Amino acid sequence: MRLVLVHGRSQQGKDPEALEREWLGALEKGLRKNDLKLPSHVEVAFPFYGDRLDAFARESKVPLTEDLKTKGGDPDAEFLSFEAEMAEEFRQRAGITDAQVNELYGDNPKPKGPQNWEWVQAIFRALDKHVPGVGDDILETFTRDVYLYVRLSGVRAEINRIVARALSEEPTVVVGHSLGSVVAYSVLREDTRSLNVPRYVTVGSPLGVRRIRDQFRPLKTAGPTQTWFNAYDDRDVVALYPLDENNFPVTPAITNYGQVDNHTDNRHGIVGYLDDVRVARAIYDALI
Repeated sequence: MRLVLVHGRSQQGKDPEALEREWLGALEKGLRKNDLKLPSHVEVAFPFYGDRLDAFARESKVPLTEDLKTKGGDPDAEFLSFEAEMAEEFRQRAGITDAQVNELYGDNPKPKGPQNWEWVQAIFRALDKHVPGVGDDILETFTRDVYLYVRLSGVRAEINRIVARALSEEPTVVVGHSLGSVVAYSVLREDTRSLNVPRYVTVGSPLGVRRIRDQFRPLKTAGPTQTWFNAYDDRDVVALYPLDENNFPVTPAITNYGQVDNHTDNRHGIVGYLDDVRVARAIYDALI
């Protein structure tokens, strides 16, 4: 039996072995809450794509706020449209009002709306101000990296190859966190091998966000996955929606667990998901 752990964004420059130990340490803590431990026969793989994604981001022509402030110019129209829709979904889910965004937009004479880059940045600043642990720079770079992955086929193909190399036709439980849940879903639904995945576990997943979900239409389950367990903290601004029949309708239906109390600062960290008693048990039950 194998366990493949697929990380999210912002892991560039880190030691993959140290990251794997962090994931397994959190999982083992969750297992101890169940009076369990990771079975000794399980082979663990941690495909690391953080540096490659970072290289794509640096090579891209997609400017972020600081780039536009220091170098001038205008945001790419396609990225602005993508960013604006993501920001609006973040805003609505977090309960940020128009008045709260207006306060930060100030007396800017430009029309408000999704075609106005400064209005979109006001939404991110409002999220930063009113949602604990959420930084406007974090949300913007998250949106940029998701855009690069879902919209640019060359980026997606290379990241997918890195993750796909960790899979084999042996029985394998796959765990995907944040952007990693999107990457693993893409790999599982496209891989032509006879994969055997008794359970796919997603934590802090943004797959229910419309601009991400729509890149995968027609929606279908994650390839050879027999069961899919999705966990989230409803304060996690990245995991906007449960993967239910309204937000991610697939057959068989995904089991959603929304009672995670993620103790990390932004409610999104992997440690706060894997040490949850029910998340750890869902992974364990599929490994034995």
